[in-house]
Amino acid sequence: MRITNNMLIDNMLSNLSRNLNRVSKYQNQLSTGKKISLPSDDPIIASRALKLRTDVAEIQQFKRNVNDALSWMEITETTLAQIGDVMQRVRELTVDASNGTKTPEDLDKIKAEIEQLKVQMTHLANTTYSGRYIFSGFKTDKPLMDENGNFLIDVSKGEQIFYEIGIGDDIDINVTGCDLFNDGSPQVIAGEKSSLISIFDGLISSLESGDVIAVGDQLGEIDKAIENILRVRSAVGARMNRLELTANRLDDDNINFTKLMSKNEDVDIAEAIMHLMNEMNVYNASLSVGAKVIQP
Repeated sequence: MRITNNMLIDNMLSNLSRNLNRVSKYQNQLSTGKKISLPSDDPIIASRALKLRTDVAEIQQFKRNVNDALSWMEITETTLAQIGDVMQRVRELTVDASNGTKTPEDLDKIKAEIEQLKVQMTHLANTTYSGRYIFSGFKTDKPLMDENGNFLIDVSKGEQIFYEIGIGDDIDINVTGCDLFNDGSPQVIAGEKSSLISIFDGLISSLESGDVIAVGDQLGEIDKAIENILRVRSAVGARMNRLELTANRLDDDNINFTKLMSKNEDVDIAEAIMHLMNEMNVYNASLSVGAKVIQP
């Protein structure tokens, strides 16, 4: 085959272009810090990167879910503690009023405090988190009860709000008003009186009439209500512990998957510099040879 000058020049330009592309490849790696710029650069790395990025995004979403769930349950736990404090104070006042040594004026003072505790209890029943009523089941846009202790909405024990905190892993975060304010009953309907608030009404009525024996008879109901509050609070505490463990696991997973993603995508700077220098030497050599080829 006859070799012409045009063939020599075309081969030279083709080789120069390939050498320059390799120089550009390593320059891009150093400027971006990534091994590839396009999926076609390395389909295996690209497909693995997509999977790892998806995994990291899922973990970060689960972390947001866990944080939101923890915030909701922290508000719930704080409210339950306050409800327990109110009932303990009611018990103290009931024991004090039923000892038979109080004057009518003393009973009036106790009645006035219990009336205020009743108002406080109804306000706690309508506690909100981010504008959502935490004890209203699915109807988080509506308050649970009025100041007389009458339920404003229908609520069932099955109205549990679930947060997804992992793949195939979810947790209920709310406490329903019927469970907490109606002796753990499975359901209440609008207009029904809360059994917990009924205790306050019974005490206020007995104190108005000066019947200290009837006041003392309420102690059993008060203790039953306190036990129910402790039961609910214990369940909330157990779920909070689970959420905290899940949060720790997700933090570890996020670190591990981020490391894997970095190993898969990020370029080894020292290695890339070495390859760049080699390719630049080759390119410069090809330019020098090309100049001699063109001269003839």
